[in-house]
Amino acid sequence: MHAIEASGHAVQMPLFRASNIGKSFNSVKVLEDISLDIGYGEVVALLGENGAGKSTFSSIVAGALAPSKGTMFLAGRPYSPSGSGEAMGLGVNMIHQEIHLLPDLSVAENVFLGHLPTRGALIDRKHMYRETEKLLQRLGLNISPDTPVRKLKIAAQQLVEIARALTLDSRLLILDEPTAALGKEETDLLFKQIEELKRQGVSFIYISHRMDEIARIADKVVVMRDGHLVARHESGAADVGLLVSQMVGRPIDRLFPVPPTPRDEVVLKVQNLSDKAGRFHDISFSVNAGEVFGIAGIVGAGRSEVVQAIAGLSALSQGQVLLGDQRLPGNNVLAAIDAGVVLIPEDRKSEGVVLSQTIAENLAYCNLDTLSSCGVMTHQRVQAFANECIAALGIKGHAQQLLDKLSGGNQQKVVIAKWIARNPKVIILDEPTRGIDMGARAAIYELIIGLAETGVSVIVVSSDLEEVIGLSHRVMVMARGCSQGILQGKEIDPDNIMTLATA
Repeated sequence: MHAIEASGHAVQMPLFRASNIGKSFNSVKVLEDISLDIGYGEVVALLGENGAGKSTFSSIVAGALAPSKGTMFLAGRPYSPSGSGEAMGLGVNMIHQEIHLLPDLSVAENVFLGHLPTRGALIDRKHMYRETEKLLQRLGLNISPDTPVRKLKIAAQQLVEIARALTLDSRLLILDEPTAALGKEETDLLFKQIEELKRQGVSFIYISHRMDEIARIADKVVVMRDGHLVARHESGAADVGLLVSQMVGRPIDRLFPVPPTPRDEVVLKVQNLSDKAGRFHDISFSVNAGEVFGIAGIVGAGRSEVVQAIAGLSALSQGQVLLGDQRLPGNNVLAAIDAGVVLIPEDRKSEGVVLSQTIAENLAYCNLDTLSSCGVMTHQRVQAFANECIAALGIKGHAQQLLDKLSGGNQQKVVIAKWIARNPKVIILDEPTRGIDMGARAAIYELIIGLAETGVSVIVVSSDLEEVIGLSHRVMVMARGCSQGILQGKEIDPDNIMTLATA
């Protein structure tokens, strides 16, 4: 559809237009006068801290919420879907950061859920499996279409979500942190698919906290803060420092604090470690007091499995883990915790916190031995402990607030806080900032460096190259369950890491 300018020239209408969109819940305004155009085959990056209004606006576009005011148009026609189903029928689909798959169904069944191919009155499973396999191959996911989703890791589940969206006849795709669980190789394949869809005229709203991705994939950038659209940029290559300051409303001089000089004392030594499941082989490294040791590699390289074994979560076939002179028994989480080795898991919502419980209760669960006396734990003592943790880590919430009401960054601070309270000697963080906004990421990085400054040994597993490079004194790169080398100093750069990761 076209509009006519005063000069008489025809101008193509954008695929999507939002005009003065507002949203209130009771008397609380969460969006105010959001106006946005998205052209055909265009990627518009939507940036902002958690709570800025990105999810609310995206939910309105995807039909999950109705705006309190304002109008929307799709391909020049009024667009006011009554729900996400109607929006999907009109070609607007959203891939959420949180996994929305049915764990007991197969990959293929999840991919085609809601539009199962049929032959007569029966489901055409051969066609469904064949098409799913093609999609998975395009995304670099080498799994069988009949694999139950519950057997997949987070990264693979995210790719299945993306594969499902690709089966729909989408005109506008909203991608909310689509690469949060992906490594560089998987991200490259996803971006290849985005470019292909752009050539077909498909448009995107792309939400991400990874600045390098924004510069690479976005045609335009809009920044939200406190429910308002505060900045527009006509290129994805906008200055990162400017974008961050616009998002958080204040300058962040340095995203990665300067790490301290590690001490000479070796705290953790891993020697020739292999697990019984065959997921990693002959891993050896050491970590000094006050050192941040990074572990990099593409998804499936065995990074998480190694740190889980160090934390006592799996059985070993050979090798040993030494904390000082003390050998830690394999497959014994309590022994590792008692010795001073703790793990912040990758999937904080299912493994790190209890979302239906309060901040105070979550903080207490890992510290019952220190908070109780003769088997009795008082409410006042738990409350005081929670208030200390909240103040120490700058958690935005009160002790009796439920975890599911907190942002991802504050949930992560709760996970870190409950383990810091045990004064660990080694703290392991697996994907510490997955799905966390830029302001919260900076706060997490300050926590990590602050721990190192006190002499704690820190291990960081991350798919974000900028993160692992910016934080680490040394980086071990893994591929196919093996260590490909340990980089240090000027050797730590993206090219060297990816060369080893794909060796």
